[in-house]
Amino acid sequence: MTHSNSRHQTLLVTGGAGFIGANFVLQAVADGLKVINLDKLTYAGNPDTLSKLSGNERHIFVKGDIGDRELLARVLAEHRPTAILNFAAESHVDRSIDSPADFIHTNVVGTLGLLEATRGYWHELDETARAAFRFLHVSTDEVYGSLGAEGYFTETTPYAPNSPYSASKASSDHLVRAFHHTYGLPTLTTNCSNNYGPYQFPEKLIPLVIQKALAGEPLPVYGDGKNIRDWLFVLDHCAAIRRVLEKGVVGETYNVGGNAERQNIDVVHTICDLLDREQRLPSGADRRSLVTYVRDRPGHDRRYAIDANKLKRELGWTPAHSFESGIADTVRWYLDNQTWVARVLDGSYRMERLGA
Repeated sequence: MTHSNSRHQTLLVTGGAGFIGANFVLQAVADGLKVINLDKLTYAGNPDTLSKLSGNERHIFVKGDIGDRELLARVLAEHRPTAILNFAAESHVDRSIDSPADFIHTNVVGTLGLLEATRGYWHELDETARAAFRFLHVSTDEVYGSLGAEGYFTETTPYAPNSPYSASKASSDHLVRAFHHTYGLPTLTTNCSNNYGPYQFPEKLIPLVIQKALAGEPLPVYGDGKNIRDWLFVLDHCAAIRRVLEKGVVGETYNVGGNAERQNIDVVHTICDLLDREQRLPSGADRRSLVTYVRDRPGHDRRYAIDANKLKRELGWTPAHSFESGIADTVRWYLDNQTWVARVLDGSYRMERLGA
């Protein structure tokens, strides 16, 4: 999608230094859009990810909290965005088990503050601008709970969150829905499956396994390794969000999935095999031999799988990457960007296990 045919030329992106948000920002700025990027820079926000945008007048970085009403009012009045995209969230399930209050603060109270500031701004716009404005809330498939061996999450699946993280995201989804139905705010919501790709914070399964496998360290796999996730390449997800922003029906929810269900153990094995082809361990051992099964995390959902047919049927989006091509691109990116990884890891996060 190019600059010229995009209805929204100025976007306020919250959480734009995080994994998915930063990939979205990099793509949007490359496509000629102007992005005001509001991020609190907690542990998962990484300014390094945005370094190639330094000096680019189409990217304005603002350090701040989505719950800071005064700051938001100021940013909105100054930059007059035609759309707000809310990526800001605490998102690691294990971390939510250790400190649920942080998740409620950011994902629920923070989202409420953002919605209230947005409503005030939207209310003051002239009629044409008000009609064109959009608030797009980026959420997760985890709000739906866990699936058995069969079936898929659709947009009408009842909510049944099982972790403090997914409960906090479910709450924020409900707030977004309520602001649409109560105040008429033109909202859109996307619920996505597990993302992977460049710039992912190395506490999540795929980058964690890549780093540990590179170093020849044991590869921790929860339980029996047969938990299933539907994997979505992050740039496919960003393209879907852009499509929903441009063409989505106000008040609607769209599920975004990569159509790539895999057991965790198969994901780990795929990474091992790709790395073995790139660079053998000094010992000559296969990296699959590093797999170590560890005690499962509490309340670990067995299977998630997304039915993304509404997005395909109504808005014409399909993922451009298969799991095989996406994971190969991802492994290559981490091999080529070890400096980025090193700088993340010499901060507070040391790949320690959380949520045990």
